[in-house]
Amino acid sequence: MAVQNGKDLLIKLDMVGDGSFETIAGLRASRISFNAETVDVTSLESTGGWRELLAGAGVKTASISGSGVFRDASTDERARQIFFDAEIPSFQVIIPSFGVVEGPFQLSSIEYSGNHNGEATYEMTMASAGALTFTAL
Repeated sequence: MAVQNGKDLLIKLDMVGDGSFETIAGLRASRISFNAETVDVTSLESTGGWRELLAGAGVKTASISGSGVFRDASTDERARQIFFDAEIPSFQVIIPSFGVVEGPFQLSSIEYSGNHNGEATYEMTMASAGALTFTAL
């Protein structure tokens, strides 16, 4: 895989629940992480005392985070609505030259900040809230 531009990692939000995704305005940094809990099934009979894990068990999670400049765009308004209404809409994450991850996420935190001589910024974090799909590009 060739080197990719960081700006091409996009976080998109389903604006009205009909699958019409828009890139969240003003993002300058974004991240997605995947995690899987392990289930330890080691016993006295485990070969050489090595830990054994149960395949396919445990909880899988994903989290999305991003930070950027406050634009007061329709996606900013939608993010605020999602948080205060405790909605769990669909998000898409476009990973350049890799694929698209899509599914329900809960907006678990949103922070706004600013300095008197700088731009208003925000940070948001979303936690997976159901099954995710992956589509290769």
